[in-house]
Amino acid sequence: MHPGTTVRQDCLEKNGLSVTDAARVLGVDRQTLSNLLNAKSGISPEMAIRLEKAFGTPAREWLVLQLEYELAEIMRRVEKINVEPFRASIPESGGK
Repeated sequence: MHPGTTVRQDCLEKNGLSVTDAARVLGVDRQTLSNLLNAKSGISPEMAIRLEKAFGTPAREWLVLQLEYELAEIMRRVEKINVEPFRASIPESGGK
């Protein structure tokens, strides 16, 4: 689940706030908050601080939620990420 869904449920709906009202509380424009709520953007460190100051949930929790979401998204396509394992070469003896 995108973190914007949690913001919508735990911050807006729980407190009876519209998007416009919540944006005002957070000190951001309505479009910025709308993008987060609609999964078009994620929770930045600055937004995490704003959410903490406004609603009390620690910024670290918001950032962990965002990171977990991003990792889950990448894991859905992990088999498409092609990387050769690194193998350190053993220096040849001689000269040194």
